[in-house]
Amino acid sequence: MIHEIILASSNAHKVSEMKDLFFSKDFKIVGAPEKLEVIEDGKSFFENALLKAKAYSKKYKKPALADDSGLCVEALPDKLGLETARYGGEGLSDRQRWELLLKEMSSVPAEKRQAYFCCVLCFYFSDDEIYYFEGRVQGVISEQGQEGEGGFGYDPVFLPEELAGKSLAEDTKWKMENSHRSKAFEHANKFFKNYKF
Repeated sequence: MIHEIILASSNAHKVSEMKDLFFSKDFKIVGAPEKLEVIEDGKSFFENALLKAKAYSKKYKKPALADDSGLCVEALPDKLGLETARYGGEGLSDRQRWELLLKEMSSVPAEKRQAYFCCVLCFYFSDDEIYYFEGRVQGVISEQGQEGEGGFGYDPVFLPEELAGKSLAEDTKWKMENSHRSKAFEHANKFFKNYKF
């Protein structure tokens, strides 16, 4: 029997990506019929992921999966992180956000431009059964946008250590296989392979 896990998102792109990353003989991810307004006032990615997963599980009476992720920039410790999606204020496009980031970092020297993407997955089955999996990608913030054929968000200005100067937006195949989200799912897949009901 395949058990459904409701994804705490109605974003078709995210639903599709997570379905591609999650491998389980016992579970399958399904998108939520509608988006819930969840107040994300946690103090960490772990707390915010739990808030979302728990809210969706209670609403739809099923196990739920939520992720919380962000870009953590060493030179701007209080600016992004948990506020990554809201950086610069409401209503900005992805491009406006990463252009603002480049502007704020215009005087930061190359050796101090370290950053990492972090993703925390929270699988909420009940108050007594909650599982977390974390993935990270280390890199640096570029000095100018490097847009490729794909990517979104801050991908054009994030240069992973392993990509030798290319941005995430310039190598979406590498991103799909090595992103912070795919790394978190690697841990989840290993765990659920041996999951016992």
